[in-house]
Amino acid sequence: MRTLKLEMQVSLDGFTASADGDASWMIWTWSEDWPWDEDLRAHHNRLTTSSDCILISGRMAEEGFFEHWEQVASDAENPQSTFAAAIVATSKLVVTRTIQRSRWKNAELLRGDLADGIARLKLEPGKDILVYGGPTLASALLDAQLIDELYIYINPTALGQGRKMFKDIRTRAELVPRNATCYQCGVVVLEYGVKHPASS
Repeated sequence: MRTLKLEMQVSLDGFTASADGDASWMIWTWSEDWPWDEDLRAHHNRLTTSSDCILISGRMAEEGFFEHWEQVASDAENPQSTFAAAIVATSKLVVTRTIQRSRWKNAELLRGDLADGIARLKLEPGKDILVYGGPTLASALLDAQLIDELYIYINPTALGQGRKMFKDIRTRAELVPRNATCYQCGVVVLEYGVKHPASS
């Protein structure tokens, strides 16, 4: 069975963005400037290329996810172009209730039952599945007991308030520590396996 991996950037106190959606406090905000050190870049590249399917929210799709990475991939001088090209080439699944049809390259829509759709996807042959949050999608996946691994990129900034990493849930899953690495740029990456309780 394929593994579903969640990658998410958060603040030191567990927020994904400020209350108004600002993410400028992140060391890297997906901008052209890439302040991450070489080891963290390599970690991110490995995680990206370990998967052949990317799962994103409809909101991320509408906000320019596809267009951004296509532009980055087209610039061979950009150090981000390697994993950007992998993102562009990889099949994408957009979780949405409002978008009627996909207008993006290598992208399909998941409009039906989330748990059923992802459960079927995990049974298909292929490499792993990588999820880029939003908190709404991340919470839904965790609550449905679909996430197998967490990769949490902690930035050295405390926000005090903002958009929580997980929305209005208390996980019933057991988080199994696998690795914790502090990188030179200041980001700490926590890696967990996720053991879900057996269904009754």
